[in-house]
Amino acid sequence: MVVVRFNRRRGRYERQGVLVEEAGLMRAEARCLADAEARGRRRVRDARRRAAQDERFAEAFAEEVLRLFPRCPRYRARAIAAHASERGSGRVGRSAAGRRLSEGAVVSAVVASVRHLDTPYDELLMSGVPRREARQRITAGAVAVLREWGWEEAGAAGR
Repeated sequence: MVVVRFNRRRGRYERQGVLVEEAGLMRAEARCLADAEARGRRRVRDARRRAAQDERFAEAFAEEVLRLFPRCPRYRARAIAAHASERGSGRVGRSAAGRRLSEGAVVSAVVASVRHLDTPYDELLMSGVPRREARQRITAGAVAVLREWGWEEAGAAGR
């Protein structure tokens, strides 16, 4: 049974909780405990399945990086893919475009990696340089790395 109380200030009934008989609560707890082991096994199985999916996706992402940037070191392509596709991260690899392996998403992940690992971008930000100005300062260096990796459209690196 749902317990409600009238709130005069808001002029409406508001839910306060649920009234449960002791016997019903005991039955529910017993059922919950009875299938706890099965739910635990399912959680483990689902975690393994997700890990395998994530691994396959990261491999596909790395292959797409290497297709677009043929001279990118393989270890770096794998690192970019792992970072961009981390589950729950909110990074570009987990976006809908990233899951489709769209060129824009893959390029964005590579550009971000180059920006943070191959240029003084983070140091500029930490020293108080505004983000837009820091990006402008590092564009030439990022473009050089992207061209070295074999990307013809490296002019977009300053995004």
